Amino acid sequence: MNPAIAIEHTKGWVYTTVGELYDRHGGEAQTGPFGSQLHAVDYQAEGGTPVIMPVDIRDRRIDTARIARIGERKKSELARHQVREGDVLFARRGDVGRFAVVSEQESGWICGTGCLRVRLNTPDVHSAFLAHYFGRSEVKEWLLREAKGTTMPNLNTSILRKLPLVLPPLAEQRRIAAILDQTESLRVKRRHALAQLDTLTQSLFLDLFGDPATNAKSWNTVFLYDLLALPLRNGLSPSNSGAVKAKVLTLSAITGDTFRADAWKEAPFQSVPPLDQRVDAADLLICRGNGNIQLVGKGYFPPCDMPDLTFPDTMIAARISSDCIVPRFLQVLWNGSSVRRQIESLARTTNGTFKVNQTILESIRLVAPSLPLQCEFATQVSTVERLKAAQRVSLVKLDALFASLQHRAFRGEL
Repeated sequence: MNPAIAIEHTKGWVYTTVGELYDRHGGEAQTGPFGSQLHAVDYQAEGGTPVIMPVDIRDRRIDTARIARIGERKKSELARHQVREGDVLFARRGDVGRFAVVSEQESGWICGTGCLRVRLNTPDVHSAFLAHYFGRSEVKEWLLREAKGTTMPNLNTSILRKLPLVLPPLAEQRRIAAILDQTESLRVKRRHALAQLDTLTQSLFLDLFGDPATNAKSWNTVFLYDLLALPLRNGLSPSNSGAVKAKVLTLSAITGDTFRADAWKEAPFQSVPPLDQRVDAADLLICRGNGNIQLVGKGYFPPCDMPDLTFPDTMIAARISSDCIVPRFLQVLWNGSSVRRQIESLARTTNGTFKVNQTILESIRLVAPSLPLQCEFATQVSTVERLKAAQRVSLVKLDALFASLQHRAFRGEL
């Protein structure tokens, strides 16, 4: 769908394209420097001018946590790639819906390799309004549809020139942006509260048990192998020629900050999945492989038995005996730093993908405090989980409110 067609024609609103607008005002669309213009030796550990890469673009903003920097000489060579306040940076390939609007703080930084810079160069566009406009799902769908490439979508300046743009009068842009900013601020606070509750769970663990990496001698230690009620099981592989449809979890079910029971799809299999391949509440479901090493080996227990669902070959199931370990304790321990260090040191890489196998997982060493202490911890975590559930419900409502306001705003109905 054309993102401009989706908007009602409203008096005083201008219907144009990105290219038409910057042509009228002396702006431009330009790619970042070629890889041959920037080498590893050009970067410096401290100081210097930041270079904005696609990985630095998060939530419509520029994240400086790991941003690369260059010295004055290289900055001078790349002067034509400097950004100004109000410029819009897009990722050139992959997640082409990823973008950021440059703020005053980032003015003078460098648009890096892998990014496209759009400079509208007009005082009649409010940057916050522009961020909300480009953040619409209709815009992302348009970019994905127009992007070139068979294996990975790619943007270029010609595509961005054609991107439809709808602009109310400047005062109306500011009013719309203020309303959407207020709702977005509430969403950010809810997400921050959820992140803080995740931190609280780890803090409760450390208060009761300390860091297992440094005080393992204080507790009994076991291997994952010792906790198994059944041998580890790999998930099933869907079959293109399969005649049986079954519901199968997707990897996103276990790679977030909680188990997602709604993360599944239908896939064809050669036969109906057997009972031991169904999702069971006693199974710790573990991520078998991922391009992000921090997700490899991550695992969650499902909140209940789900006999209508199976798990895929991207997961390994560990059926846990409750004789010496409490599942809620194990889940926090498993996703904590001591187990992560073991998994990351043992994981193997194949074509850029980090992987673990059954042998590696069976060898993971775990602390096993007394069951009463584990149960005490589980009770505390249950309280935190109830708070997190309430925050998630609130966030879902705010997301729905934001979507409704956004829809109405760009139809001239606010």
